[in-house]
Amino acid sequence: MQYTAQPAQIGQQITQIILTSPDPQTLLAKIAQALGEMFQVDVCLIVALTKQGEPLIVNSVGTAQISSWCAENVPALSLATQAQLLEYSIAKADWEGSEPLAIRELPLSANISPVDDYAEVLAPQSAPSPIVKAVLAIHTRFQFSINGVIVLGRSQPHEWTTPEQDWLKIAAESVAVAISQVQLTQQVLGLTRFQTLLNQLSLRIRSTPNLDESLQIAIASTAQALGLSCGLILLLTYTEPPSKSRAATHLPTTKVTVAGEWFEKTAVQSASTTSNSPRLLNQSFWLSESFLCRQALSDAPAPILMADGRDSSAVDLPTENLSILEREMMPALLMVPLLGVPSDGSVAGEVLGFLLLQHHQPRPWHTDELEFVQGVSIQVSATLIQNQTLRQVQSLVEERTAQLERSLNVQAKLYEKTLQQIDQLQQLNQLKEEFLSTMSHELRTPLTTMSLAIRMLRQPTLPVERRNKYLQVLEQECNKEIELINDLLSLQQLEADQASMQPQKIDLMRLINELAQSFQQKWADKRLTLVVDAPVRPPTSSQNPKSSTSNAQSLMLNTDPDSLNRILLELLTNAGKYSDPDTTVHLQVTHQINHSVNQVILTLSNIGSGISSTDLHHIFDKFRRGQGVTQKAVQGTGLGLALVKCLVQYLNGAIAVSSCPLENSPSSVITFTLTLPQWQQPL
Repeated sequence: MQYTAQPAQIGQQITQIILTSPDPQTLLAKIAQALGEMFQVDVCLIVALTKQGEPLIVNSVGTAQISSWCAENVPALSLATQAQLLEYSIAKADWEGSEPLAIRELPLSANISPVDDYAEVLAPQSAPSPIVKAVLAIHTRFQFSINGVIVLGRSQPHEWTTPEQDWLKIAAESVAVAISQVQLTQQVLGLTRFQTLLNQLSLRIRSTPNLDESLQIAIASTAQALGLSCGLILLLTYTEPPSKSRAATHLPTTKVTVAGEWFEKTAVQSASTTSNSPRLLNQSFWLSESFLCRQALSDAPAPILMADGRDSSAVDLPTENLSILEREMMPALLMVPLLGVPSDGSVAGEVLGFLLLQHHQPRPWHTDELEFVQGVSIQVSATLIQNQTLRQVQSLVEERTAQLERSLNVQAKLYEKTLQQIDQLQQLNQLKEEFLSTMSHELRTPLTTMSLAIRMLRQPTLPVERRNKYLQVLEQECNKEIELINDLLSLQQLEADQASMQPQKIDLMRLINELAQSFQQKWADKRLTLVVDAPVRPPTSSQNPKSSTSNAQSLMLNTDPDSLNRILLELLTNAGKYSDPDTTVHLQVTHQINHSVNQVILTLSNIGSGISSTDLHHIFDKFRRGQGVTQKAVQGTGLGLALVKCLVQYLNGAIAVSSCPLENSPSSVITFTLTLPQWQQPL
């Protein structure tokens, strides 16, 4: 048999093809054609192994890069026939040696048939190929590592000669260089392509503020870039710190949630196991329910790889209680952990979740694909960490903002309180000045009168009548001075709770009657009338029927008589000062007795200038006088009502005041209501 090329020309011709074929997709096909024509065979296959040093997986169509050539009189081989031929050749070859595999005639058990299910599906228009009967195959080695396979086939039995085998070994050296160049070029192109995809994915994720949208973009872009059928992003929710969970011997209680998903519609519809499967997004299951998740958590940070899960012994799935992940599992699977930031200086941080990629047919996972998926996992992990950090920062900002708002509210309240205190201090200072001015006037006026009376009494020729008159004035003014000083001392004692109680049983109506008679004389100039409304009794011969209080019956009250007398005296004095002329002052006495109350209520009302709402709240304060009182030259020190309140509290009583305007009148009805309890006699 005459060959078209000499052995020395085989390497040169292959080298020329390498130099003149820039496209790596067609380089191996051209070399296969050149070898087929050189050796004058019917079929020539050149296969680039997926990973150096490992046998090729050829139990499915499209799992490796195969370049084939057939003679003109030979129909093209179907993909299934190529896979059968390669699988048989690789299975029979000696991977440790360097000699070619020469088979004169394949046995019938090899069953390399041109027609099968794959051929009918993938190449229904192709004519049946002749059965390959003679095979000559050899491994290609580049830098002492196997990187490919060359298979020559004849449709008839053939005795492969020694020169043919030697020439094939020479050709294998050049083909190994071509396969290495193709792999390197494809690796560079793949890395460039995947790096471009990573950059684009990074930009899209950064421009998407929503976490759910970012996860959806990441899983969809990754699955589509690799031509896969399914992609899922699984997130873990720990019930205890992850570091403790992974270190513990028991299985951590962790929930797994599908946070992102992508399905290829055609693949889902064509796969029988997933034809009617529901979408998995937002579904959850426990970590203990999924073998894959438990294994992935245990192996982290290393990924889980399955080229064909149906033939893999690494996964031993139970027959019952499968999680949604195992129920939807496809033959080819890649599961990469999503890692957080290490907190203890270790290489890997906590496992945040998993990036799960699947295909409905078996396929190998190339190194560049793994690097691409790991790059995507880093992007997704960074997005999750950033989102967690943002949530923590936002929560911290909200907490600090709330604290600042509370602090500002407290400061505002303190500022408002300070302003109120300043205002109160200013008012108190004004009251002090008014008190000092009033006290100075009240103290100086009697002293001035007494000083004048004393000078007059020093005259030796003063008549007796005039002397008696000045002595009377001197005594009156001295009594006023003493009463004023006593008021100050009494108020101080009552406020210091140093006064002693001496209750006695007195006739309240007699006390009121005596005070009423004295005030009727004092009020004669203003023509005021005092009317006492009290329980009545039939008049006796000794009583004046015209008196408004003479017919009142006795009302015994157990209390301190001096304190009560001073209270009534101050209230009546106050009523006389501020009543309009020609008006009536009413004093109503009521005795309340029931199972829990035994008290006397005195209501004193007069008509005069109304009391403002502001003054009503401070009318019992020390040194406090109503607005305009000083301007109207109304005598008083501002101690009377303050002393009344202290005395009432001293008697365990209560006092209140009200001011109600009269209709069609500038005047008002001012009412003081005094409530006094009956003191219990000690046993």
